[in-house]
Parts: sequence; C-alpha cells; structure tokens
Amino acid sequence: MKKTIALFLTLALLLCGVSALAEEGDLLSQIQARGTLIIGTEGNWSPWTYHDMETGELTGFDVEIGTLIAHGLGVEPEFMEAAWDSLLTGVDAKRFDIVCNGVGYTEARAEKYTFSTPYVYTHKVLVVRGDNEDIKTIDDLNGRTTANSASSTYAAIAEEHGATVTYVDTLGETVQMLEQGRVDATVNAEGSIDDYLREHPDANIKIVQYLEGDPVAYPIRKGDDTQTLIDAINEILEAARQDGTLAELSVKYFGKDLTAAE
Repeated sequence: MKKTIALFLTLALLLCGVSALAEEGDLLSQIQARGTLIIGTEGNWSPWTYHDMETGELTGFDVEIGTLIAHGLGVEPEFMEAAWDSLLTGVDAKRFDIVCNGVGYTEARAEKYTFSTPYVYTHKVLVVRGDNEDIKTIDDLNGRTTANSASSTYAAIAEEHGATVTYVDTLGETVQMLEQGRVDATVNAEGSIDDYLREHPDANIKIVQYLEGDPVAYPIRKGDDTQTLIDAINEILEAARQDGTLAELSVKYFGKDLTAAE
C-alpha cells in the first residue's frame, strides 16, 4: 500500500514537473506538451468554417488547413467555436492558440497580433438586393444601412463610407435582412457570397462592385514566446503551397485558386 502511494506521489510530481516546464517554455512547447492546438473559429461562415448539413460535422477551408497545421506540429486540432467579435479577444485571453477563420491581415491588427504568411488572397464585394438600382459603388453607402459582423473589416469599410451598420452573426442573417429590405447593402467576402449564391441560386441579391481585399493569414498573440510557433506554422503553410495542397483546397471550397497574390 505504501509503495502504491509512493508511486502515485512520484507520478504526480513528475506530471507537475512536465506541466511547469510547459508553462515556462514557449507557446509551441506548451502546445506539444498539451498534445492539442486550440483553434478559434466561428463554425457558421461557409465555405471557411461551417457545419455539414448532413453530418453536422465541422468542416470548411480553414478547418482543413487548421487540421493540417496541427498535424504538422505533431498534435491534434481542438476547434472551439465562438462569435466573430470574440475570436481575437480569445487569443488575447489565451483561450485560443490561433484563429482559423478567414482573418484579413491589416496593419492595425498586426500591431496587436503576429500573423502567419498569407495563405489566400480574397476580394471584398459590395452586395445589394436584386432590385436595388440606387447603390452602384462603395461611395453610395453614405447615409445608407448595412449588415455586417461586429469588429470586422467589412463593417469598418461600410462605416468609413458613411453607412450605419447593423451587427449580425451570420451571412444568412445578412442576406435575410437584405432581401427583406431591412438594410440597404453589405460589404462581404467574395468567396462567401459566391458560395452562398451557389447554394441559394434564387437569392434576391447581386454584387454591384468588386473591391480590393486583404491578404488572409492566421493570427496568434504577440510575444517572445510565440515566434517558434509562427515559424513552424509558416513552414507548414509553405510546404502545403509547394506541394499544391493549398491550391487544391482553395479550388475545393471556393471553386478557384486564391493562393496567388496577383
């Protein structure tokens, strides 16, 4: 009995020692000691991250790449779903190691987060109801209303051009508000709108302008202890770019290769 207790105490001390080393090490060491990469994602933004209608399983472009990154680090992915406006704050609070959710790189965000190299390049689009003939360009948003996710670059663009933004959680809500005439427009991701129109060809919406997009990359928190993680992620992404995996996944989910900057 005494030997059993002593063994348990020894194991407990060893585990405490491993835990302490992981806490003291850099973020990559902590992830590998834990055995999981904790990934923040929405789970409701097709084709980036969504639930399969038949199986209910989480899937999408960023889900596949997030899984690829985790396995490249030698761990398993652990996806945690949250609303868009709490994803980056989840990185701040160390709830997530990384966000895989089509996050556009901006200089403002780069002041607070360390980004991976871009893995795709997307355009933004200005979308209105099918019978709207008043809004032709982004400048026509002055005094109008849009629907967008809070804290998104899309909402920021609409507000910069004089629109009043109603905050929503999903693209489905956005389209519904457009079709019902409750908002005048939305600025959104070209890939997401294209995907929605493929799934809902009768949707009463139309694209009226294509806008320059942001490089899309993966953010992690800034710090001296995160550089090895971002370096490892960049190596994994570059390998996937070189062997064609990124392009293949882009075509699978977007119907086109979005991996080239031009």
